[in-house]
Amino acid sequence: MPEVGALGRPGDADGRSGRVLLLGATGFVGRHVGTALERDGYEVLAVARHPRKTPASWRFHPMDLADAGTRALVELIDEARPEAVVNAAGEVWSPTADRMRHSNQLLVERLLAALADAGPRPRLVQLGSVHEYSPQPRGVWLTESSPEVPATGYGRSKLHGTRAVQQAVAAGAADAVVLRLSNVIGAGTPRGSLLGQVAAQLLEGTAGGRTAEVRVSPLRSSRDFVDAQDVSRAVVAALRSPGAAGRVVNIASGASQPVRDMVDLLISISGRSARLVERPVTQSRSLTDADWMAVEVSAARTVLGWQPTRTPRDMVQDLWRAAAEQRDGSPDV
Repeated sequence: MPEVGALGRPGDADGRSGRVLLLGATGFVGRHVGTALERDGYEVLAVARHPRKTPASWRFHPMDLADAGTRALVELIDEARPEAVVNAAGEVWSPTADRMRHSNQLLVERLLAALADAGPRPRLVQLGSVHEYSPQPRGVWLTESSPEVPATGYGRSKLHGTRAVQQAVAAGAADAVVLRLSNVIGAGTPRGSLLGQVAAQLLEGTAGGRTAEVRVSPLRSSRDFVDAQDVSRAVVAALRSPGAAGRVVNIASGASQPVRDMVDLLISISGRSARLVERPVTQSRSLTDADWMAVEVSAARTVLGWQPTRTPRDMVQDLWRAAAEQRDGSPDV
C-alpha cells in the first residue's frame, strides 16, 4: 500500500482523536474537510489520484477512486483501520453522464460493499447534494422529507448514491450518515462554478489596469449558498454524533440569496474595475420554480448540534483571497 508517511495508531497516546479515511481529499470540499478534521485532532489519511494540495502532515494513499475495485477498497480499510470514512469524492462539472455515474453512484456502491466485507466497521459520512430533491416553488424550503425527483443528471447520480447508503444501513451492513450539501462556496471554489468564473474573469480582465468585462448568464435565480468551513464542521459533527446513524441531513445556510447579489459582492470585494454583461439567452424563458432555492436546516441543529455561522461576505472574501493568491502569489484583498 504505497503511502506518503507512516501511519500511527488510531486514538493512541499521540493525542489524536482517531484516523479518518478521506476520499476525494484533493477536491474543493475534501481539502476543507481534511483541514477541519486535522484541527479537531484526527489523523487524515487522504485518498485521491495525486497528492497535490495536501499538507505534509496528512498521510496520502494514491488511488483512482472512479475506477477502484471493491477489493482494493477492502484492503485499504483493513490496513488503515479508520474510525470513520468521509466520501468527498465525486463529479459535479463532468460533461458526461457516464463519468458522473461512475463517481457519484458506482463508487458509493463499491465503497459500501467494501465496508461490509472489511474487518473494521467505521462510520461513513457520505456527502450528498440538495440537488437530489425536486425543485420547489418560490417560498417553499427544502426539507429532508421533500420529494426526491432531481432535475439534473448530477442530482440523479447523487440520489442513487444516497439510496444505496440508506439500503446498506437498513440491512445492517453500514453505519452511515448522508449530508446533503447546498451550493458550497469558499477558498478554492472551482472555476466551473458561476462565482469561480466571475473571479477568473476579474483577475484576467483587469491585468494592466483594464476594466474587466464580466460575462455571465442572466442572473435571475436565488440559491442557498453555504460556506465550506461550515460544511467541514458539519462533517466533524456527523462522525461524532451517535444519533446521526442512518440519517439524511441537510447542510445549508437556511436562506435564499439572489445570485446577482453574490456576483455584485464578489466584484465589490475584489476592488477591481468591472462591467457586468449578461449574455442573452437563445430563447425567451420566464423565471421558474427551479430558479429559487432555500434549505431548512433544523434537522442539522437537532441531530448534529450544528448550525451555519458564516455569512455570504465571509465565503466570498475567502473565495477571492484564494483566487488572487493562486494567480499572483500574494493576497489581493
